[in-house]
Amino acid sequence: MRIFYPILTIAFFAFFVSFNTGCKKGNFTSNGTLTFSSDTLVFDTVFTTIGSVTKNFKFYNNDNKPLTVSKIKLMGGDNSPYRINVDGLSGNEFNEINIEGNDSLYVFVEVTLDPNNQLNPVVIEDSIQFTTNGVVQYVQLASWGQDMYYHYKDVFPVIAADTSWANDKPHVIYGYSAVDSAKTLNIQAGTDIYLHKNAILYVYKGALNINGTLNNPVTLQGDRLEMAYDDVSGQYYGIYFQEAMPSSIDYAIIKNGTSGVHLFSEDPANSGYTLTLTNTKIFNCARYGVFIYSGAKVKAENCLIYKNLNHSLLVLEGGDFNFNHCHLLGYSSDGGQNPAVGLSNTYYNPLLGTTFISSIEEGVITNSVIYGDLEQELAFDTISDPAITLSFQFENNLIRSSTIFTESFFNNNIWNQSPQFKDALENDFEFWSGSPLRDAGNNLFFSPTDILGTSRVNTPDIGAFELY
Repeated sequence: MRIFYPILTIAFFAFFVSFNTGCKKGNFTSNGTLTFSSDTLVFDTVFTTIGSVTKNFKFYNNDNKPLTVSKIKLMGGDNSPYRINVDGLSGNEFNEINIEGNDSLYVFVEVTLDPNNQLNPVVIEDSIQFTTNGVVQYVQLASWGQDMYYHYKDVFPVIAADTSWANDKPHVIYGYSAVDSAKTLNIQAGTDIYLHKNAILYVYKGALNINGTLNNPVTLQGDRLEMAYDDVSGQYYGIYFQEAMPSSIDYAIIKNGTSGVHLFSEDPANSGYTLTLTNTKIFNCARYGVFIYSGAKVKAENCLIYKNLNHSLLVLEGGDFNFNHCHLLGYSSDGGQNPAVGLSNTYYNPLLGTTFISSIEEGVITNSVIYGDLEQELAFDTISDPAITLSFQFENNLIRSSTIFTESFFNNNIWNQSPQFKDALENDFEFWSGSPLRDAGNNLFFSPTDILGTSRVNTPDIGAFELY
């Protein structure tokens, strides 16, 4: 019988170890996840020199039991400009990192950027992945990729006094930059503004004046500079005006946003235009070029607004507009686009189950081109009501529309003739000498010069360009 004792002892010991191991995992190790001191680590780094800065964050185990992080990984690996150190260990990937209950560990992050890499985006990003009990979490890393002014989730009152943005180096908006109530932001000619994903330039009851010139326009675009992003729409949100004081944009290029210019509501104390928009190009936006909502007022002249997926001009739930010598065009390359111009004094709010109706007291488009790939590039959706005003004037325009509007406010318009643009596919919207746009404008709505600074004489051409 003695020969069986060792075998029984070994079997019992194996069972004991297995039982206790299982109990330990189930009862003494946390099944929770991590929390972090920050979900985004942002570096201010100068692009013109080889610079290196170090920042840190902490990850926490808020449980009473120990917690095991099965993997921590720098997603960019060896190609990342970032370097990380976890609890004193350097590398790109770490496994089975243990944290005692109610404890935390540091992650140190360094970044070194190559100033000679001209393909670097303005904001250089990576992330650190944490895998804990099957749950994946991330901390984002972002660095400014050249010498610039940066505006990172500015908190009210961010621009609390009248301010001017210089043009000696670019400005980057990461999150948002906001103009506070009764304050003014002036942007100098030649300023380059880059906006990160979903970023917004927000004007709240203040004023924005973009003061570009013919030879030094102000440019707003996404912060990815690689060639692959040259014509990618929706890279940022855009410029948002809420109950703004009188503002102006002159000689600007606004491209690749979601809504180039979005105006929400009118300042009750402002009897004039919310925004005066002149000599400006707005194109390749994922939704709208100019979006006027709920009473805002816009005057535009010599503007080229084209290839915006939903509408180049949308008026929703009322608002006033006066567009003269403008190109309001479709031609979106993404497909599924709507008419270039959509006008409505109503809006149905599905959350409230209510339809709102407002006035359009000035709805003017003159000496302009409304054209694109669709058979119908002008759409109306209006509801009359004794309590509201609808006042329209469409004169001396070239319009593509399968519906020939016969209302009295349509006068001297050219219907469904090709404008004979030089090359719409390549965004050349000047026209040939045989175009019906030639000498078809009205002197009553005369603008002295076109978007290129060319003088208009005698009977002007329709649109933003004057051809000699």
